Amino acid sequence: MSEQLLPGYYIRRGSTLERSLLVKFMQRTYQHLFPEQDFAHLARTVEQYFSRDTPLWWVDFLGETGEKIASSSPHSSVACLWVGNAIDQVQGDRHAHIFLLYVEPEHRRRGIGTALMQYIENWATQRGDRQIGLQVFQSNQAALNLYNQLGYQTQSLWMVKSLNSNKQ
Repeated sequence: MSEQLLPGYYIRRGSTLERSLLVKFMQRTYQHLFPEQDFAHLARTVEQYFSRDTPLWWVDFLGETGEKIASSSPHSSVACLWVGNAIDQVQGDRHAHIFLLYVEPEHRRRGIGTALMQYIENWATQRGDRQIGLQVFQSNQAALNLYNQLGYQTQSLWMVKSLNSNKQ
């Protein structure tokens, strides 16, 4: 069952049967940021973490008439939101953590990302969460702008160090 998210766009809860579509959306997200990288390993990530406890929502573009738009794609989904759970290491409270927010390029700048973030904030509030966490790549300026406009603030920095097998 779906409900209108924005005019022409409807949100529906995904099922664990949609693993392959989730993998495709994840690959598109990362391929956009890292075009030379192979992301076949993301199927393992979905296999390991996607469950009934990590909800997924799809946004379908049905147009103004509310009927599925003919497309070359086998699905009408143009965006998705996948959420998990995390524990605030300072307070100890469980909270929602956004694993993936993706909007197809031709549907960006129409308010879908903002509407999805408002949707998840309402969902998280209703289940008793007091915060939402997410990770965003420093090079993803569009996402950083969105999250900053919505009031998200940097709480910590995730730092990495590459370990070369060739020791000097």
